[in-house]
Amino acid sequence: MNLISHPLLVTALMLTVSNLFMTFAWYGHLKNLATSPWYIAALVSWGIALFEYLLQVPANRIGYAELSLGQLKILQEVITLSVFVPFAVLYMNQPLKWDYLYAALCLMGAVYFIFRA
Repeated sequence: MNLISHPLLVTALMLTVSNLFMTFAWYGHLKNLATSPWYIAALVSWGIALFEYLLQVPANRIGYAELSLGQLKILQEVITLSVFVPFAVLYMNQPLKWDYLYAALCLMGAVYFIFRA
């Protein structure tokens, strides 16, 4: 099996892209649709979230063949923080805070406990 077709890599890549869509669906409207009514933002967000689900559902199915449910969830949380921090800093112009590092350290602990033998 080559690396490109390895289920864990495919899962991680698909979840990363799906998380990009979801991050924009959840938070992008705060910048792009700030003056629009909330229901317009909700409809646009739902449209973006469709693409997230088209990647997330198969990614979780692929990943579940190799990972436990808990491992799959912690992988998603690590990916979420890895996507959210650059989004917040680069796209939403939020300050880079030490709290992101502390959250990452907590997630490293979660990764350790959920993946240990």
